[in-house]
Amino acid sequence: MYNKGKGESQNYAEAIKWYGLAADQGHPGAQLNLGVMHKKGQGVPQDYAEAVKWYRLAADQGMGEAQYNLGVMYKNGPGLPQDYVQAHMWFNLAASQFPAWEKDKRGDAVKARDYLASKMTRAQIAEAQKLAREWEPKPER
Repeated sequence: MYNKGKGESQNYAEAIKWYGLAADQGHPGAQLNLGVMHKKGQGVPQDYAEAVKWYRLAADQGMGEAQYNLGVMYKNGPGLPQDYVQAHMWFNLAASQFPAWEKDKRGDAVKARDYLASKMTRAQIAEAQKLAREWEPKPER
């Protein structure tokens, strides 16, 4: 069994510092990583709402992995109200963002979207699809 040592917590603190600097300048990869670290409580207290904030900033720029993670948050509800329409939309967008060589990630997004669709009404699915069609990336300023 692996035990987290002092060195690992120092590494998390250092990562938070550097990711924070890059994220504040609009780097979507750093924003995604900050979201993951807040969700898991790595180097910071676990904070789902803060994870959602960072995921959304990266997802709004078109980062598929952040869109997928945001979909998971909407599906499960931590950090924001559970919303299947929003989750479906983000999973749908994520599936379209992953390049062909990331077929496993694309497949996971499709499976998650289709699973949600089985629990939604036709009107909810139509709304989610409309939102996905109308979505446009928001470049970070």
